Amino acid sequence: MRCQRAGRSTGPLSTARPVPRREFGSVRFETEAFDPPGSRALEMSPSTALGFLLLSLCVLLSAAAGDQLCGGLVQGLNGTIESPGFPYGYPNYANCTWIIITGERNRIQLVFQIFALEEDFDILSIYDGQPQQGNLKLRVTGFQLPSPIVSSGSILTLWFTTDFAVSAQGFKAVYEVLPSHTCGNPGVIPKGVLHGTRFNIGDKIRYTCVTGHVLEGHAVLTCIVSPGNGASWDFPPPFCRADGACGGTLRGTSGAISSPHFPSEYINNADCTWTILAEPGDTIALIFSDFQLEDGYDILEISGAEAP
Repeated sequence: MRCQRAGRSTGPLSTARPVPRREFGSVRFETEAFDPPGSRALEMSPSTALGFLLLSLCVLLSAAAGDQLCGGLVQGLNGTIESPGFPYGYPNYANCTWIIITGERNRIQLVFQIFALEEDFDILSIYDGQPQQGNLKLRVTGFQLPSPIVSSGSILTLWFTTDFAVSAQGFKAVYEVLPSHTCGNPGVIPKGVLHGTRFNIGDKIRYTCVTGHVLEGHAVLTCIVSPGNGASWDFPPPFCRADGACGGTLRGTSGAISSPHFPSEYINNADCTWTILAEPGDTIALIFSDFQLEDGYDILEISGAEAP
């Protein structure tokens, strides 16, 4: 393992920022004008323990680079992670890696309270496990508050990098250790209302939208047993769109798209375009559960491409 101070980025512990390059797909829909850890210790093998020791050293060196203090190993049942300088703005050339560790059979939930980064240039990457490319779960930038994130295991890593100019307020997130029998709070969706306060296996929650918005996706989610004897929600959270509007840009590892007013009949003269963004190297799978359009007149076009 090697810590780098300068040069092009080779991973979360180097000092250069990643290139924000994404894969994307597009879905367009048209219709005609008339139609109807706590007290438990983390057990490691000697080789794993040595790896964590070296990783910890790299994190400390990375945190000290550029005369800033950020990142490090994070333990405890709950806590807060903030970008350096929060809430007064983060520095340029920031490179911070936080590694949250809990007990072997527990998981970690991360909930963002504030999020404001220079879009496309200042980036927070979140890894489900150690900071390796295969563990990348989400890469976020801009000013939209990310949805809550739950790890599949006992480690969750955050890697924050900024470029040479322009700053913003930064981010504040709280983490909580979850036992294996709970799915965690999936969070309130924009323009939506969450009904339900229990998130254990067998519990159900329901989403609705505020006046003037309609729900797309599954309104009711159930916490179920997932592979590995953990727990997860059976569907991703839905989203609320303005009544009469359709289309938009979708991010994340999963989601739902439906025609306007589904399962009721869609409107005439509809012209909707959805753009789905994925992380570099990922592919996008689109699976239809219902499909019924007026043959020859109402059309759904699907195209995919690599982002420039």
